[in-house]
Amino acid sequence: MTQWRPQGFSTISAALAAGLLSAGPLMAAGDYPITSQQRQTAQQVAQTGVPISELAANAPDTYTVKSGDTLWAISGLFLKSPWRWPELWGMNTDQIRNPHLIYPGQVLILVKSDGRARLQVGRNVAGDNAAGGTVKLSPRVRSSSLYDGSIAAIPQHLIEPFLNEAVVLGTNEFETAPRVVSAQENRVWMSKGDLAYARGNFDPNLTEYRVFRQPHPLLDPVTKELLGYEAPYVGTAEVTRPGANAGTKEEVPTTLTITLVRQEVQTGDRLAPVPPRGYTSYVPHAPAQPVDGRIVSIYGDAVRAGQNQIVALNKGARDGLERGHVLALWHSGRVVRDTTTDRKEEIKLPDERHGVLFVFQVFDRVSYALILSVQEPVSPGDRFTQP
Repeated sequence: MTQWRPQGFSTISAALAAGLLSAGPLMAAGDYPITSQQRQTAQQVAQTGVPISELAANAPDTYTVKSGDTLWAISGLFLKSPWRWPELWGMNTDQIRNPHLIYPGQVLILVKSDGRARLQVGRNVAGDNAAGGTVKLSPRVRSSSLYDGSIAAIPQHLIEPFLNEAVVLGTNEFETAPRVVSAQENRVWMSKGDLAYARGNFDPNLTEYRVFRQPHPLLDPVTKELLGYEAPYVGTAEVTRPGANAGTKEEVPTTLTITLVRQEVQTGDRLAPVPPRGYTSYVPHAPAQPVDGRIVSIYGDAVRAGQNQIVALNKGARDGLERGHVLALWHSGRVVRDTTTDRKEEIKLPDERHGVLFVFQVFDRVSYALILSVQEPVSPGDRFTQP
């Protein structure tokens, strides 16, 4: 019979809702953001655990982490609210500096006692120790990159492209950006591998550029106030021959090769440098203050959105939104006629919660969020609040 043997009783529920989304060199495990409030909660829970009432109805006694799992999905197996990871954390924060990583093959063990519950980490030792001896699991610091085998907080492939592609500007700054003026053989549309010609002020030290369509304004669905300008991402291009004699009759435009396309490049598209890829660490958590906002738009050309699609929100950094915030989606109650009375009055049914958003990119007055779950299609103007 397969056995699981926890050692050291170091709990890891932080690993159930926080993960690494990064690209590039290894990053020290101690660099992950753990707020003082989260640490305080963890230290308190380390002594007592969480009420069993906070567990999901069918929380398993054990769960073996598998390739393809996400921390969010695993959290949902154990907790009613997956983002409330500090309440089940209770780990030895002095010995384990990084609570954010778990790996396929690790076994999560739910221990219940006196109406409380704690989560511990063990390992399936049947293959490691056929003789039945104890395998000691010592706390240790891990360093990791995106490809170290640890599982992500949420389905990272759904949002990773948007980290550099979704751009909201305070003003229409692309008016003065370099622009595509023509294509090879007078083509109207340009695809990967095609040549394009551009004019404008190019940095002589840069060769890689992102290509954007002309920005369009984002308006608040309620106040109609201008929140910023969203620049639809088109693709990337590389400078293959610098221009010359800018501003003269003998000007030679800069030659570009289209290297990637999300949609075909066309004359008038604007160019912006490719920024360096940075580390993005997501710790799912509820906003500390009440939030009440609206969906501005569905990213792309869709009119409605469903699960795993991206939406723009009319709240940003100045409103207190942060990367990792979890928000509740609400469906507006219908107006119906009460036919049970002679007056047949019209009444509005209450709003109903029907989905969850995960904020992953924040600008000054606008944020982007992934729809993690939803029961009905999402439309611009739909409401969101704290969960």
